[in-house]
Amino acid sequence: MFDVRVTPDGAYRYAFGEEIELPPNDRNGAGTRQVRIDRPLDFAAVTDHAEFLGEGVLCTDSDAGGYDSAFCETFRAGEGRTPELVFQIMSPWNWRDDAACGEGGARCARASAGLWKETVEAAEQWNDTSEACVHTTFPGYEYSSFRLGSNLHRNVIFRNAIVPGEVTSYLEVAREWELWEVLRRDCLDAGTGCDVLAIPHNSNISNGRMFAVDYPGAWSMDEQRERARLRARVEPLVEIMQHKGDSECRNGVDGILGGPDELCGFEKFENLAFSITGSDSGSGPGPCYDGPLADWVPHLGPNCVSPRSYVRYALVEGLKEEGRLGVNPFKFGLMASTDTHNGMAGGVAERTYPGHLGVGDDTAVKRTSYRGGIPGNASNGPGGLIGVWAEENSREALFSAMRRKEVFGTSGPRIKVRLFGGWDYSEDLCGAPDLVARAYAGGVPMGADLPGLGAGAPSFVTVGMRDPGTAEAPGGLLQRVQIIKGWADDDGAIHQETFDVAGGPENGASVDLATCEPSGPGHDVLCGVWRDPDFDPERRAVYYARVVENPSCRYSTWQCLALDPKDRPAGCEGPDVPKTIQERAWSSPIWYTPPN
Repeated sequence: MFDVRVTPDGAYRYAFGEEIELPPNDRNGAGTRQVRIDRPLDFAAVTDHAEFLGEGVLCTDSDAGGYDSAFCETFRAGEGRTPELVFQIMSPWNWRDDAACGEGGARCARASAGLWKETVEAAEQWNDTSEACVHTTFPGYEYSSFRLGSNLHRNVIFRNAIVPGEVTSYLEVAREWELWEVLRRDCLDAGTGCDVLAIPHNSNISNGRMFAVDYPGAWSMDEQRERARLRARVEPLVEIMQHKGDSECRNGVDGILGGPDELCGFEKFENLAFSITGSDSGSGPGPCYDGPLADWVPHLGPNCVSPRSYVRYALVEGLKEEGRLGVNPFKFGLMASTDTHNGMAGGVAERTYPGHLGVGDDTAVKRTSYRGGIPGNASNGPGGLIGVWAEENSREALFSAMRRKEVFGTSGPRIKVRLFGGWDYSEDLCGAPDLVARAYAGGVPMGADLPGLGAGAPSFVTVGMRDPGTAEAPGGLLQRVQIIKGWADDDGAIHQETFDVAGGPENGASVDLATCEPSGPGHDVLCGVWRDPDFDPERRAVYYARVVENPSCRYSTWQCLALDPKDRPAGCEGPDVPKTIQERAWSSPIWYTPPN
């Protein structure tokens, strides 16, 4: 799609430091742009779209059956967003094209299984099993539901090469709980050594459906409880940031108490669809319908706002469901990733960002334009990275850490963040040379539950460490570390409160928009010990940390400056695209549950 010819092998080559080629392509089909990651990754996963995986093979092989079908002609002529293809992953009824796929879809199923096998083999080839553990890979694919116009995508990640023989796409199962059932049956409970997790992403464009509190077909409390348990088992993590923006929170959402959070205007991809001027004006679309048959209301892309589109509020909805069912279906660890469609795993450097969508954003003019007709316009960005606190860079250690949610996400820079919670952390812990050991000994790390009920309020220690960057592109200094608390009141309303626990917003840091040169003070490391001043031992609560850099230039500003003034699109000077950003990292949460 979009003329990209990077294979899974090429994606791993890029992730671990080698050069790949991007379109536009020459007459021989070879890319004419050479790109290389600024710093190799430790681990990566290629998660190609499961939908049309087999069709993509058949429709681009002139010797394959189905090549001359009308479907394949449409497939080859389009860019991946052709209305006929979009409708097939938007319709609530799933089917395959018989002319392309053969009766019952058998031809496409065989082609899909063959390409899935190649994807797993590429992961195996690049996975370093020596004691050096230089680079690690995970087999995976993406389940890409766009049911009724709402993004409900999941990245499906396997622990090892023991995987089902075929991928499961929206064209097989049209509801997310059906995906969970398939993964349970064919992997988790198959008795083969298979282990898997699914990661929801881009909830910001889900019209409130990603974290909907509904259980169609599961009407009794026991049935709902069982489905909530299955979701928690299959989906322990959620993606908070990627190239289609930030899904943490949003100002101006109905039903959220506690006042605005000034940092919730960050990278709001959905604003272009909402036609909102500015990064987060608080105006624009109305709330999503939440009445009878809401699950069957069609949407043409994101066209309404709901707290159930954003991770922070989903975490609190999970607390509410735990109170009702005894199970928290939204007990997520927080991570981030790129979602690049160029095969550039980890290609998140702002200064040199070459786009994410082949010929859809192969020029700086396209990437800095704020127009919906350009697939890779300025509402997109480089995406983020997942960080994992694990004993070593191996599949077993990394996957186990993901299962226990000892992970964090960043908006791109290699910021590190730690969060621990307990009942008696001392105020001087930040100065201790054995801080981490004492923090583990005295409490729990991110992704866990506070142990029992201590005397007084819980205390938390959080540490943020800046990304040093490279000699050519030094990393930014840190401005502050925050803890965000969420809870629900007796009426079910969602409350949020943000606390600065180290550093602060008034440090005088800024960036020169004419040169992108930063100025002002900042920090290499920030650490704070914080005790909840409003703790209620009778009320469930969730806490996570956010580390925030000083302001820096957004990628679009860097690229606008590099363009000749006469070639700069209106987006370079208009109010729609922010000129600066504050890069950040998010820890996974720590939960408090009152004792029975």
